[in-house]
Amino acid sequence: MFVARSIAADHKDLIHDVSFDFHGRRMATCSSDQSVKVLVSGVGIPWLVVGSVWAGPWLSCSQRLLVGLVGIFFFFPFLRRRAPDVMNLSQWSLQHEVSCKLSCSCISWNPSSSRAHSPMIAVGSDDSSPNAMAKVQIFEYNENTRKYAKAETLMTVTDPVHDIAFAPNLGRSFHILAIATKDVRIFTLKPVRKELTSSGGPTKFEIHIVAQFDNHNSQVWRVSWNITGTVLASSGDDGCVRLWKANYMDNWKCTGILKGNGSPVNGNSQQGNSTPSLGSTIPNLQNSLNGSSASR
Repeated sequence: MFVARSIAADHKDLIHDVSFDFHGRRMATCSSDQSVKVLVSGVGIPWLVVGSVWAGPWLSCSQRLLVGLVGIFFFFPFLRRRAPDVMNLSQWSLQHEVSCKLSCSCISWNPSSSRAHSPMIAVGSDDSSPNAMAKVQIFEYNENTRKYAKAETLMTVTDPVHDIAFAPNLGRSFHILAIATKDVRIFTLKPVRKELTSSGGPTKFEIHIVAQFDNHNSQVWRVSWNITGTVLASSGDDGCVRLWKANYMDNWKCTGILKGNGSPVNGNSQQGNSTPSLGSTIPNLQNSLNGSSASR
């Protein structure tokens, strides 16, 4: 049973994003009022605002929030920053800048800690220009050049992308990527063997779409994984948060629905319309499109 509780974040405008710390006891919220507020909670203690920071292009905050806020002000550069002194977070030096050629609406770091996987960034775009086709690009860090280079483009994602999220990787040999667009889409990215790729170039992937859901019947705005990368949460204009999980046969299904006001959801709404298994058809299309754009 899910219980909905309201939290007074004391923002003066629309809240765009929230982020929890590793233990789930601190929460940061960012709003159109140009501020980030930090809330804390404990056992038996309600959420309380303990501080706020005025947000700007060079906000000194955690790397994830900084990058997200920079994206509001700068449409296509992607910035990665590192604090030279962890005790003084007001000073940051530019480490990398990657041009995506499209306006950037969202990014996601690949959270894999395995040395077998190079650092990766997925970038989504909500560019509505008819000339802008593919809306998701994957960038990989190259140890030799010490730069990020484009590894893949998801050619089948042509609708504006509102959010994107790599699933935490606790030992998988491949990556899972969730995308929020006009529906929910889940992709797997399986690295091609090194001997089959160009030496020194970025990793190539076999890209498969394993699930696509339109249960929200509206635009999907946020996707987020649990800490083990086994459950995906999505939120849309239907006012619901939906939870998705794969069974032992890797078939993804909706396992729960949460409404913001706490009201129950009827059975028909829970079923919705879904295409849970696309592995036999779409991968060939995606990979053929990737092959046709190999010269990018």
